[in-house]
Amino acid sequence: MSGYHQFCGLAVALDVIGDRWNLLIVRELLIEPRRFRQLRASLPGIASNLLTARLRTMEEAGIVSRTDEAGKKAVVYSLTPRGTQLREPVFALIRWGAGFMTDGPRDGDTVRGEWVGLAAEALLSPGSQIRASATVDENSSHVRVELGAESAEGRAVLDGPPAAVLGALAGALPVTALVQRGGSIDDPDDLLGRARSGILS
Repeated sequence: MSGYHQFCGLAVALDVIGDRWNLLIVRELLIEPRRFRQLRASLPGIASNLLTARLRTMEEAGIVSRTDEAGKKAVVYSLTPRGTQLREPVFALIRWGAGFMTDGPRDGDTVRGEWVGLAAEALLSPGSQIRASATVDENSSHVRVELGAESAEGRAVLDGPPAAVLGALAGALPVTALVQRGGSIDDPDDLLGRARSGILS
């Protein structure tokens, strides 16, 4: 069996989840359960045989489960309870990686609304229970993020270039700078500020 052969929690975690594509598969399944074809479409560049191998390995490790979709000849993949525990580590990596995204998407980068929405949830205070949805225009130069929380009243909408919107969500960019960069924000109840502070009531 390949691996780091180190009695260390990080090394063992990487033995299980550290192969290329694994955490991106987890990202997709954190958004929602998916069929194989949906996973393939949302992971540009992965070969079918490699995705099959990764899913099989993650299923054997107890991270992913597969179920037959009722009434259809289709298999749906989802995270097990153990797999769902990867939510916060993935969110922590999104927050860390956001610091390398200040110049916006690079040439050839794919930008998907679901990824921006997940990043929005990750960039706000842990435990804020914010849910986000996002849409991206055809050339990936503009995103619209809608925020809401079950535990609090209010709704916020941010519009603008991807890097500016993510910067505003992270608190690294003042709202005025978002507007200066061609963006906008509609947040009459200060939902964004309360979510950043972890105060939602």
